[in-house]
Formats: sequence, structure tokens, C-alpha cells
Amino acid sequence: MSDSRDEGAGRDFAAAFQSVVDNVELVVRGKTEVVRQALTCLLAGGHLLVEDVPGLGKTSLARCLAASVDATCHRIQFTPDLLPSDVTGVTVYHQGSGEFRFHQGPVFAHVVVADEVNRASPKTQSALLEVMGEGQVTVDGAAHPVPRPFFVVATQNPVDMDGTYPLPEAQLDRFLMRLRVGYPDRAAEVAILRDRRGGLRVEDLRPVLTPTRCLR
Repeated sequence: MSDSRDEGAGRDFAAAFQSVVDNVELVVRGKTEVVRQALTCLLAGGHLLVEDVPGLGKTSLARCLAASVDATCHRIQFTPDLLPSDVTGVTVYHQGSGEFRFHQGPVFAHVVVADEVNRASPKTQSALLEVMGEGQVTVDGAAHPVPRPFFVVATQNPVDMDGTYPLPEAQLDRFLMRLRVGYPDRAAEVAILRDRRGGLRVEDLRPVLTPTRCLR
């Protein structure tokens, strides 16, 4: 009996997995293996580091995954002047109530795109260490859990290294996978050009899975 249940659960998982891949590929063309690996990383509870040049759909991939599983998605553009509090959030004093209240930063989402993460200072990069490892942010001694599932997609350009700060080993250790997207092939390029004349956008995608099911 248990074997048949396991087989049924396996078939259900495979069907749900493929439905998300198919949904993402309505927008992200010609990158089936990259999509499958990114989705595997999300479902495994890991985080993804994508190293490639700009314009290959790294952010679109993350947004499509989020839309396909009905998850929230925030994008953080990492720059040299970005502060840790710009990522995690900050405690603010409210004069009317006389209370300190925590204002969540953009890291509070199911899917967080850390764009060009190596352009921020090491101090700001370290703001991701706790939340990627423990699923929470500690500000002024108080712990604030982030939504689950929690999936960070960090990007960096391996070609343009001027003004960047290499990710330390402690940061790299937080990533389950390290991928390159690569340029699309000729057939995918033709499909992309056709999509520009009326194809689906990320905003048009309908969810085929829920965040709760991603945790099972």
C-alpha cells in the first residue's frame, strides 16, 4: 500500500514540476535545463547564484518562477552605496504612538533577486548571510522570519569586475547551485522575436502551484 502511495506522490510531483517548467517557458525561451535546475533549487530550499552577462533573462527567470508558484518577488539592485538596512529593514520610532516599529526591507518576499550582488560592499553582502541560512532577519535584537519558501536568486557579471567585491566563501556557501544562463540558440532567438510582437509577458503568467505545495 505504501509503495503505491509513494508512486502516486511521485507522479503528482513530476506533473506539478513539469507544469511549472512549461509555464515559465511561455516567457523564458530555449532554456529548459536552466529552468529545471532553478526550480529544483527552489523546491530543495536552496539559493541560486547566476553568473552571466546582462540581458540574458536572469531576472525574468526569477520573476517567472515566482509568478508560476503564486509567490511574492522583490528585486534589489546592489550598488556600492547600498546599506544593510536597505536590504533587511529598519526599526523606526513613531512619534504618535511612542513605539518603535520594524519596517520590512525588500528581503521579505518568497523570491528575492539580488541583482549584481558583488557590487555592494562586503558589509551589505553580509546582510544576506543570516536570512539565507536561517530564514530570518535580526534587527535590534528581535528576530523577524521571512516568508516560506524563501529563495534568493543572486546575479553577478563575470566579465565586468571593475568596482566589485568578490563574494566571500561564507557567502558562496549559502548557495545550493551556481549556474550560467548562456545565449539562446537560433530557434529560441526566433521565438523571442515573435514574442515581442504580442507574446506573453511575466505579468500574464498564471500560477500553477502554490507556495504551500512548494514546501511539501
